[in-house]
Amino acid sequence: MTRPIFTTFGRRAALGLGAGLLAAPALRAQDRFPSRPIRLIVPWAAGGTTDIQMRALGEQASKRLGQPIIIENRAGAGGILGPQQLLNERPDGYVLAQMPISVFRHPQMAPRALFNPLEDFTYVIHLTGYLFGIVVNADSPWQTLSEFLDYAKANPGKVNYGTPGVGTSLHITMEQIAGARGGIDWTHVPFRGWAENSQALLGNQIQASADSSGWAELVMSGRMRLLVTWSAERAKRFPNVPTLKESGIDIVSASPYGLAGPKGMNPDHVKVLHDAFREALFDPAHLGILDRFDMAPFHLGPEEYATFARRQYAEEGEMIRRLGLRL
Repeated sequence: MTRPIFTTFGRRAALGLGAGLLAAPALRAQDRFPSRPIRLIVPWAAGGTTDIQMRALGEQASKRLGQPIIIENRAGAGGILGPQQLLNERPDGYVLAQMPISVFRHPQMAPRALFNPLEDFTYVIHLTGYLFGIVVNADSPWQTLSEFLDYAKANPGKVNYGTPGVGTSLHITMEQIAGARGGIDWTHVPFRGWAENSQALLGNQIQASADSSGWAELVMSGRMRLLVTWSAERAKRFPNVPTLKESGIDIVSASPYGLAGPKGMNPDHVKVLHDAFREALFDPAHLGILDRFDMAPFHLGPEEYATFARRQYAEEGEMIRRLGLRL
């Protein structure tokens, strides 16, 4: 007896439908973003201000994204190694990097630019800025910034100061301070992070350190002395320490920064990342870390951040040309 055709068709259809139902969750899982851990490159050494802040931010963002955020430290070269790594990554949203202000300076100072900050990255979210300052050993003879600068001017070549790297805000601002006081001749010593910088200062290998507020605990414990901060107003935890402007040097330096990924990222992925990191930025646990380092939220969305980047690039270029800075 011949088997009815519709029976065979029905069985095949049922098998096909079943396969489709089984495949649908897999397809949905592939479409979901993120579906695996995200790497966040921090271009500074572990244990410093940025590293601690980024780990706190990543922990809160991972709760929103449902995936771990893995911190990857790539210290050195004044903070450009993280952004430079993005040039080698796929724009799939699974790799981001902190974008220090040196990203906008390095291409305008180097003999050959390694990247174009206006074309080679996708800006995701702007986050905050630093509290910078100059610290000296607690047993040093300088009680004020004026005393320190007077000594440096009277003793050319005898003062060595440390920063996190060539071309960073710390390096450039220290040279601006030297120029503002009539051409101080001192020596810049770049380090890979605050750990090395602080060890050199405590060991009297350098006479001063210019860095972000990783020095706070050492200042409060009495091992270092904070001479000046570079913020617009006095730091909340150090109300007795004057700013550069109060010290007669018309400079405010906060080195604002955010996160970016490789160029060409999916706008939907950018939105997912931005929204999660924005919530993380204002989470009380993360705000507590910012407060610990006298930093404040400075949020910008993707389009605003890209606009800010263009303006920053132009302003930094003008300053670099004015000062004749070269790597």
